[in-house]
Amino acid sequence: MDKLLSSLSELAAEAGGRLLLALAVLVFGRMLIRSLLKLLNKSRLLDRAEGTVRSFTRSFVKIGLHILLTVSIIGILGVPMASVITVLASAGVTVGLALQGALSNLAGGVMLMIFRPFRQGDYISATGVEGTVREVTLFYTVLLTVDNKRITLPNGGLMNATITDFSSEELRRADLRFTCARSEAPARVQELLRETVLADARVLSQPEEPFARLTGSTDQALEFTVRAWCRSNDYWELYYDLTQCITETMAEHRIQSPAVRVTAEEPLEKEGTNR
Repeated sequence: MDKLLSSLSELAAEAGGRLLLALAVLVFGRMLIRSLLKLLNKSRLLDRAEGTVRSFTRSFVKIGLHILLTVSIIGILGVPMASVITVLASAGVTVGLALQGALSNLAGGVMLMIFRPFRQGDYISATGVEGTVREVTLFYTVLLTVDNKRITLPNGGLMNATITDFSSEELRRADLRFTCARSEAPARVQELLRETVLADARVLSQPEEPFARLTGSTDQALEFTVRAWCRSNDYWELYYDLTQCITETMAEHRIQSPAVRVTAEEPLEKEGTNR
């Protein structure tokens, strides 16, 4: 009986010691991980990398360090890794089904890094939402909307979605339409439009000259289309300025009703996204 009690005491002491050591390693390990991540953020190792790559790398390192910490704690507790692997293997189907969403997002994150359909800071539209890319991690991508809402998109669904990137190209074309009374002379209105567009220094002559033409008509109205190329960063400012200038020009030259009505054919994104 004494030997049994002695053996139990030794086992309890050993188990207690392992548990305390595991807790100590857990606390110290988490502190160490935070410190290493801070050093990574402050270091210049990733300075030359594009923002999306930096964000993804930080996420990858963070998850890798936590996995290493978990394996270390399991080892300290005395659980044979062979047993852990055997249990995981035997439960592989169940675990796979339970984690299929996470694994899909992980695969999506890797594919996003390989194919790079967008970069950090780009304004994109996908899966029915749109915003500026703020962060790309292993499992999800974070967008920030124009009204400062944070949207988290799973990488699996994002990789399989149609993605529209409004910031990828240096130049964009502003398309505007308006109507005026059918009694107006099309050539006169067209010339006024062209003069108004050319007066703005942000309008580019390449890849195409500004376009201002009669493109449709009804029994009551003439419909004109204006197209002007500009730098992507100037798009929204130019769009609104041209809208105002065209409206004022039509009023100044007494272009008859129907009242000038300007709408955009493109883009899909909300106003102010490139500001």
